[in-house]
Amino acid sequence: MSADYREFYRGRRVMVTGGLGFIGSNLARQLAALGADILLVDSLIDDYGGHLFNIDGIESQVRVNIADIRQNTTMNYLVRDREVIFNLAGQVSHIDSMRDPYTDLEINCRSQLTLLEACRNHNPAAKVVFAGTRQVYGKADHLPVDETHLVRPTDINGINKAAGEYYHLVYNNVFGVRACSLRLTNIYGPRQLVRHNRQGFIGWFVRLVVEDKEIQIFGDGRQLRDFVYVDDAADAFLRAGATDAVNGQVFNVGGAQPISHLDLVALLIETAGTGSYRLAEWPPDKKVIDIGSFYADSTRFRETTGWAADTTLRDGLAKTIAYYREHLPRYLA
Repeated sequence: MSADYREFYRGRRVMVTGGLGFIGSNLARQLAALGADILLVDSLIDDYGGHLFNIDGIESQVRVNIADIRQNTTMNYLVRDREVIFNLAGQVSHIDSMRDPYTDLEINCRSQLTLLEACRNHNPAAKVVFAGTRQVYGKADHLPVDETHLVRPTDINGINKAAGEYYHLVYNNVFGVRACSLRLTNIYGPRQLVRHNRQGFIGWFVRLVVEDKEIQIFGDGRQLRDFVYVDDAADAFLRAGATDAVNGQVFNVGGAQPISHLDLVALLIETAGTGSYRLAEWPPDKKVIDIGSFYADSTRFRETTGWAADTTLRDGLAKTIAYYREHLPRYLA
């Protein structure tokens, strides 16, 4: 895929669900720079990560609709003229899914059907790119994990995200609503939720080093993860939205190199010049759904679209720390 995929978005009518959230707002910024016609849809549910400050500086280049994508009539109207839909709305906390499984089911399953039915009945020509997750794999049988690995989630969130993903594939294969899913690994960067630690650990770790506090690493810190800077993740969505070569498929979107939790925290502290850490026992509610070491093989997506995780972890962490040093109070209110 050539650089023309970016030109594809000039004047293109695009909708981003979850558009005021972490990845959605960063994607919106890239779309704005490319001259797209942008509609952001977000429910702004407390503690889910949506924040109006995330679009600070691009307000005049986007339209915002505060809506719950579970509402049929609303989605039927909003999808009508959109050419590409980036479907990032969802409940992403593994812990919350275990405490409140019905809400997770509603947001990660019913809402996906609502959007897809709206497309099928009111805009079947739309292209939909779904934000999937590596959590659908569960514990890895082998590393790195490619798309042929069994789907075997260890928590409710992973099950419901897998169902949401399969809905998209069925609507592609049966109803002709072009769709694909990007199974994201650990995305990090500016505009990530840092108010609490229920939506992944790296944003929380960034907050702690910025505040010069102690990080707790559960277990021995040797478990491996891969990380993708949010601008690279946004680029993956842009590439997927601009080609039909991805239709009906799932793709891993993972980092260039895995790193242990211990080495990650050491790099964070070194980059920030603040913070400390200690090893701690696993809390039972987190230990029971932990998947151990995991890192993805993104060869399929790279070969199909030319995508790569270009931002080094050191550079990405430096940019993220600088952002929260300037704006942290906005994300704690």
